[in-house]
Amino acid sequence: MGNEKSKDSKMMDMLHGPLLGKMLQVAMPFAVSSILQQLFISIDVAVVGRFASSEALAAVGANTFLINLLINLFVGISVGANAVIAMAIGARDRHRVRNAVGTTCVIAIVCSLLLLIIGLTFAPTILRWMATPQEILSDATTYLRVYFLGVPFFIVFNFGAAILRSKGDTRRPLYMLLAAGVVNTLCCLLFVIVLHWSVAGVAAATGLANVFSASCMICVLRHESGPFRLQATRLHVDRQSLRRILVIGIPTGVQSMLFSFSNVFVQTGINSYGAAAIAGSSVEQNFEYYCYFLMSAFTGTAVTFVGQNYGAGLIDRCKRVFWLSMACGALFCLAGNLLFYSGRGFFLWLFTADPDVTAFARERLSDVLIFQWIAASYEISAACLRGLGHSLEPTLIAIFGTCVFRLGWIFFYCPSHPGFNHLMAVYPISWILTGVLMLTAYAITLRQVAAQHRA
Repeated sequence: MGNEKSKDSKMMDMLHGPLLGKMLQVAMPFAVSSILQQLFISIDVAVVGRFASSEALAAVGANTFLINLLINLFVGISVGANAVIAMAIGARDRHRVRNAVGTTCVIAIVCSLLLLIIGLTFAPTILRWMATPQEILSDATTYLRVYFLGVPFFIVFNFGAAILRSKGDTRRPLYMLLAAGVVNTLCCLLFVIVLHWSVAGVAAATGLANVFSASCMICVLRHESGPFRLQATRLHVDRQSLRRILVIGIPTGVQSMLFSFSNVFVQTGINSYGAAAIAGSSVEQNFEYYCYFLMSAFTGTAVTFVGQNYGAGLIDRCKRVFWLSMACGALFCLAGNLLFYSGRGFFLWLFTADPDVTAFARERLSDVLIFQWIAASYEISAACLRGLGHSLEPTLIAIFGTCVFRLGWIFFYCPSHPGFNHLMAVYPISWILTGVLMLTAYAITLRQVAAQHRA
């Protein structure tokens, strides 16, 4: 990898020198890339809210958690690919890098096809199980079916981005998403305002943007240097790489799926308050996602930096990565929380003029968004655990803290304490509980890993 590294100007040296500047250099484009992906959905929400109807807005919002539920397993597997490739780079094993990249590309193809089949087959039925109000069920189903036609391209892009992130290249995925964002915006305005396609139009616009970004990613990977190049002859499954990717990726994906699964039940509770609550919650969630991506940029950065330094046996640098990621993730998220909360009147106006929708959005802002930075306590520590090759422990903790606890809250607490604010309180409380457990697990695991290396 030494000679290869000198030929690849886009590969960052994560093993030597100061960490903070390099981590910010990776995290900031990563954050903007994630925000741009969320911007596709925000544009959908804003356009239908302003130029269609509140019912159409609710139909788009009713799909948010369901879409996340179905795609998160496969996105989690891409995190496993990122960690495995990063470890191989840190160990300076070019052969392992090539095998992991080729295996990742095959996994991306298989996952994209599986997700397309699952989404089109089962998602409409799940919408009915979620007690989606009858007045928006037809639009919600239409949006979901059109949206999932573009999901395979979303998966291909994310796996390709994982390959580039493993060597510290987060800028080119950003540039691709900037261009895709323009495609999404123009198509969305055309389909909804000019052609009056409503929810089908915004879903089609997002799908075309996904096609564009995936095509750009494939083109970039085909022109990469050395073991990172995408070639038909390298599209094979290396069993050892596959096992390592799945050992880290599947627990990560299952954790995200179960996180979304619990949120599906929360969404069912929101649905019981009617279309205005669904629409208001959908509007506010956009702000949550933007703040979350400011934090999750440092979870992705932590996986890559810890993975490379752990592969090189540099445990002390792994510790510094943890503390820097934790501080930056929490502070950036808090800054976003305060920005949206302080300017809530303006930001809500961008999405809706309906006073009932606005009222529910304001309540969620006060009950959830302002406390979101607490989630860094478990997001960052879980990412560092995965960078160390431990994925099962954070998954089990997250299942308890964000799934089991939330389900218990909904089924046992909420019936005796009705009210939208009592339902929303499940988020900050579960973040605190999960954070305490995850930080404890990280401290114990790091101590064990350090002892193994000293031995």
